[in-house]
Amino acid sequence: MSDQSIQKNGMTIHLKIWRQASRSDDGKFVDYTVENVQAEMSFLEMLDILNEDLVRKGEEAVEFDNDCREGICGTCGMIVSGVAHGTHAATTTCEIRMRSYKDGETITVEPFRATAFPLIKDLVVDRAAFDRIQTRGGFVSMNVGSAPDGNAQLISKHNADNALDSATCIGCGACVAACPNGSASLFVSAKISQFSWLPQGDPERTRRALMMVEQMDDEGFGDCSNHGECEAACPKEISIQNIARMRREFIKAAFKG
Repeated sequence: MSDQSIQKNGMTIHLKIWRQASRSDDGKFVDYTVENVQAEMSFLEMLDILNEDLVRKGEEAVEFDNDCREGICGTCGMIVSGVAHGTHAATTTCEIRMRSYKDGETITVEPFRATAFPLIKDLVVDRAAFDRIQTRGGFVSMNVGSAPDGNAQLISKHNADNALDSATCIGCGACVAACPNGSASLFVSAKISQFSWLPQGDPERTRRALMMVEQMDDEGFGDCSNHGECEAACPKEISIQNIARMRREFIKAAFKG
């Protein structure tokens, strides 16, 4: 098909999508074809077209997570062509545009696969384990009152930049899905690091490291063995240097305890 014809009539995209009614049911890949896919559509808009077609036929729509559709929240996480969030670096699934694919191309879509992320249905998994880890220590509990003067407590630009870099983690879980061990170390280390760089995090520094790592283990996440896949799959490019910092914080906290 010519480029002019594709632009007028859209592309034909073939999909192999994982369908599974619940975590207790067996799942399988099901083949679908989506016609008239426009280049400017996002990946999720393409899935919307598929679901509209399925509903018209009286079939059950494909369940998938989404919220902001602007690459902010990471809720849209799924495995696209074997890669968490897809093959585009530093990009969430919802940010992928269909112009990246060719007419007639086949795309495989499946849920994040990790023991600590039990499947709910189709492409939707339960990522509440991250919430429980965050609840154990990923916060500052002091009553700070109204916003203080910006210069009341001086923080070096180096520390502030590092804290902000860690805080950009959106908790999507791509790091876990990409890791051969199903480790949550990149997520947990980012949440620990964002406070360890700042004086506001000092009062609970010891408890934070111990409790968050303990909760991570209790949730059934695997150990980090420095594969680096987590950093490669992260849509916000969180550095694995955070993992080294988390280990230092944990060791210091363990000795103090």
